[in-house]
Amino acid sequence: MLTRIENILLGAGALAIMALGILIAGNVVLRAVFDYSLPDSVVIARELMVAGIILPVSAVTAARAHVAVDFLANRLPARIQLWLIALGSLIGLLTLLVFFYAGWRELSSTWHSGGFFFGDLSLPKWPGRFLFVVGVGVCTIRLVQLLFKDTFAAVRGESIDSIEA
Repeated sequence: MLTRIENILLGAGALAIMALGILIAGNVVLRAVFDYSLPDSVVIARELMVAGIILPVSAVTAARAHVAVDFLANRLPARIQLWLIALGSLIGLLTLLVFFYAGWRELSSTWHSGGFFFGDLSLPKWPGRFLFVVGVGVCTIRLVQLLFKDTFAAVRGESIDSIEA
C-alpha cells in the first residue's frame, strides 16, 4: 500500500515538473512575442517546485537513491556499515519529524487564517502547504519502516543487500 502511494506521489511530482516547464516556457514565449506575462506565474512556479521536490522524496527514500558520499563507510566492516545505515534512518526520521511538525503548524495556520498570495489571482497558500505535509508525512512513514528494517538487519548481522527496500 505504501509503495502504491509513493508511486502516485512520484507521478504527481513528475507532473508538477512538467507543468513547471510548460509554465516557464509559455511565460517566456508570451513575453517575447506578445509582451504579456502570465499572472502570478512566479507564485505558481514556486508552488510547483515544492510539489516537484517533496512529493517524490518517499519513493527516493524507499529506493535508497539519495545522494550519498560513503567512501569512508565502505572501508568499515560490514557489521558497522549496517549500524551506520540504521543510524542514518534514525537521523533522517528525526529530521523529517521536525519538518512534518513545522509543516503541519504552517498548514493549520494558513488554513485557519485563509492566507493567500498577493497578486492578480489571489491564490490560496494552503495547497502548497498541504502537498508539503503529505510528501513529508509519507516519507516519515517510510523512514519508520526502514528504521525497523535496518535495525533488525543490524542486530541479526544480515548482509547489506538483504536490507534493500
